[in-house]
Amino acid sequence: MRTLISSAFISLDGVVEAPGGEPGYRNSGWTFKHVEFLPEAFEIKGREQQEATAMLLGRVSYEAFSPVWPSMEDFAEYKDMPKYVVSTSLTDDALVTDWGPTTILRSVDEVAALKETEGGPIIMHGSATLNRALSDAGLIDRYHLLVFPLLLGAGKRLFSSSDKDAQKLRLVEHEVYSNGIQKNVFDVVR
Repeated sequence: MRTLISSAFISLDGVVEAPGGEPGYRNSGWTFKHVEFLPEAFEIKGREQQEATAMLLGRVSYEAFSPVWPSMEDFAEYKDMPKYVVSTSLTDDALVTDWGPTTILRSVDEVAALKETEGGPIIMHGSATLNRALSDAGLIDRYHLLVFPLLLGAGKRLFSSSDKDAQKLRLVEHEVYSNGIQKNVFDVVR
C-alpha cells in the first residue's frame, strides 16, 4: 500500500487558506507577509519532492498550482511526476499539458484504490476540502506540517469538525526555527 502524505502550511489555529497569496482571502499570503523567511524552515519541501512518486490535489489547488508550478525552479522535480486530481467537475480538456501525466479521480474511493497500487509515497499539497474528506475516510498516513506562529481566525481549516473517534498521531520528526515556525511530522497510528 502506498503512503499518502498531507503537506500543509498551517496557522496555529488550523487555517490553511491562501498561504501563498491566492486572491479572495483577507489574510492571503500570510506565510511570507508576517513571518521572516528562513530557508532552513522549508527544507522539508525539497525532501518531499525527492521522496514522493506522485502528487494528489483537489480541483481548487490544481487550478491554482498548475498555471505556475510547471515553470518554477522550486518545484522542478514535480514537473514530470504523475499527478492525480480529485474532482467531480474538472474535465480532461481543462488539464495543463506541460506538467506531466495527470489523471482525474472522481471520488474518495478512487483515492483509496490508488493507494492500493504499486509505487512510492503520494504527496498532497493544499487541497483543504480534499484533505478533510481523506482524513475522515482514514486514508491519510502522514502529516508534514509547517506551523506558523499566527492566529488567522476565519479561513479554511486543514481538519474537519466531524464528530468522530479520536485519531492518535505519533510525532516522528520536529524542529523549531528562530522565526517561530515549527516543523511537525506525524504518522497516523492505526
